[in-house]
Amino acid sequence: MILSKYTLKNINPEAAVVPEESLFELPEKVLQFGTGVLLRGLPDYFIDKANRQGLFNGRIVVVKSTSHGDTSAFDKQDGLYTLCVRGLVNGEKVEENIINSSISRVINAQEQWEQILECAHNQAMQVIISNTTEVGIQLVNEDIRKHPPTSFPGKLLAFLYERFTAFGGSEHSGMIIIPTELIPDNGKKLEAIILELAHLNSLDDAFIEWLECCNHFCNSLVDRIVPGKPEPAVLADLESKLGYKDDLITMSEVYRLWAIEGDETVKNILSFAQADEGVIITEDIDLYRELKLRLLNGTHTLSCGAAYLSGFTTVKEALDNNAFYTFVARLMQEEIAPSIPYKIDPIVAKEFSAKVLDRFHNPHLKHNWISITVQYTSKLKLRCIPLLQRHYEQQDHAPTLMALGFAAYLEFMKPVSEKGGKFYGEKDGVPYEVVDDKAEYFYKKGQSLIGTALSMEILKDASLWGIDLTLLPHFAEAVLQHQKEMQQSGMVKTLETIQLKKEMV
Repeated sequence: MILSKYTLKNINPEAAVVPEESLFELPEKVLQFGTGVLLRGLPDYFIDKANRQGLFNGRIVVVKSTSHGDTSAFDKQDGLYTLCVRGLVNGEKVEENIINSSISRVINAQEQWEQILECAHNQAMQVIISNTTEVGIQLVNEDIRKHPPTSFPGKLLAFLYERFTAFGGSEHSGMIIIPTELIPDNGKKLEAIILELAHLNSLDDAFIEWLECCNHFCNSLVDRIVPGKPEPAVLADLESKLGYKDDLITMSEVYRLWAIEGDETVKNILSFAQADEGVIITEDIDLYRELKLRLLNGTHTLSCGAAYLSGFTTVKEALDNNAFYTFVARLMQEEIAPSIPYKIDPIVAKEFSAKVLDRFHNPHLKHNWISITVQYTSKLKLRCIPLLQRHYEQQDHAPTLMALGFAAYLEFMKPVSEKGGKFYGEKDGVPYEVVDDKAEYFYKKGQSLIGTALSMEILKDASLWGIDLTLLPHFAEAVLQHQKEMQQSGMVKTLETIQLKKEMV
């Protein structure tokens, strides 16, 4: 049996949350650019949950912009898909299967552009969501009258111009536009591109005024790990328990966050926020960006080298090791949290840290450390250098665990070989690829420098870090000492030793 609107009556409600028939009659209120799993696992999850609670009462028209893949699975399943939520909350296992009925239809922009423009004439339309990857929010100087325009901003501007024309520029025809692409100030950046593109297309002043005054471009931050379709063995077991086949079945963790920058007008229209505490609408989302960037991403970055060189493949595997768990927990709570360059209530930071540890421990997510090391250098600079600087504004000693993280970085990035333009490190005689824009830099430095000289050269290079790290009191000494211990005793032993030292302080 294939999941569809007509087979819902045959599905056991104890196996999955089954939508009521009345939900299929709700009006289309949202235009969504993107069909990816992040959108299905987060914004669409919230909208579906709100609909089931009688709060938002609107469905989503999905725009497929790329030429990759097709929409047949959505068509065959009437837009339905199963979201399988798996994870831990306060150490307790959570498992839930939800048949999501928020998607009304999927339209292919290349073949059905007129249908997308017709949506602009729908008075009930209120919200536009996008996830077109970071590359999607770029200015392309193009004629938006093409069918369709090439870029996402081009398509969006064409839709908005069609809406302006359809409703005579009325104040109430404006839209709430929420990009979820993972770039800072995504809403404001998209707005600036749209306005510039409008000028490049010589669109009339009345439209540009409507664009600026009647539409809300909201910065937003999304945070949920959505791996998508499970592995074949897991999928077979799931479909056996559910009693139906679902080509769009999607796995996600329990934790979810969609922080949206907006005022009361935005809050009133986005009524789906009332359905789940994971949606936060506020005039400043910097707090949530800092918590995620520092406590989640920063911890990942400062621990990925140490984890990989310890022999751990996945995050879960590493966190099952007592010494590594203690290292990560202390790194977050004792060094990163007090050093976040933003005023944060210590209780909020502690609660967020506990959620991060639950997420790291999720047995259903296979998050590989080697993937986390990709672009290691730029991640350290963006996520962790501000933490170091803030630490030294408050303290005059080196942060022990951050220093260990940098030592592990130096060990992981150590050049061993180059082949076909790719660069490799080595662990226990086995090569691993270093996927980093600075891999060639390390390799060339390693041709003339070794040991302490190489490490000091890298730490002092302000072109890498924005500052000379050797000028931070005792930091370089702490890094070099950790590196020496790693080379002599191995990574795991170094982690165990450093915990003993901290306990004795």
